[in-house]
Amino acid sequence: MAPKKAGRRDLCIALLLENSVSRAEGFRFSGFSPFSSFLFSLYLSSIPSIFLCSPFIFFLLMKLLLLVVGRTVDKHLSALIDDYAGRIKHYVPFEMEVIPELKNAKSLSFEQQKEREGELLLRSLKEGDAVWLLDEGGREFRSVELASFLDRQHSSGARRLVFVVGGPYGFAPAVYARANGKISLSRLTFSHQMVRLFFTEQLYRAMTILRGEPYHHE
Repeated sequence: MAPKKAGRRDLCIALLLENSVSRAEGFRFSGFSPFSSFLFSLYLSSIPSIFLCSPFIFFLLMKLLLLVVGRTVDKHLSALIDDYAGRIKHYVPFEMEVIPELKNAKSLSFEQQKEREGELLLRSLKEGDAVWLLDEGGREFRSVELASFLDRQHSSGARRLVFVVGGPYGFAPAVYARANGKISLSRLTFSHQMVRLFFTEQLYRAMTILRGEPYHHE
């Protein structure tokens, strides 16, 4: 009997498993054991082929994290951020982690505050994280370009894609050294509290662009 020709589903499953193995080997992650790979393939076999070959399957292997310094004080901003964060979770695992504000910050210089905040930020990162700083000196994206950027990250090998919003005085040198790059939302200056809202909205917008949904118009 002639061997059965591989179908679209089989090719996508093979690609996903190969992607998982390459991440484990190249970036020293735990990855999938042979048994876990077998169970994962059974899970994938239950997913319609149209979804298997979409970018969102790769996002199942990667988590988005927005790391911020200090809680969002304005309740209206906080409610909007929560709304967009909830929308993002319909597409990809997403979390916003808050680094506690420094105690007795008024007794510290600006540089000391940056150093202390930097230590806390670095403790929240894991080996192999892809880290991008929200920084005025970073690269500016159009919304469609940001969507393409997120789409490309699935092949970076990172299990977590981390975006960082620092404190009011910026980042410590050690944080810049750890980062993979910098992203700027605008040449205009926004409060760090507002940046959280604008960026979560842009992440949601990027997800809808990748899905071809009518939220974004050009």
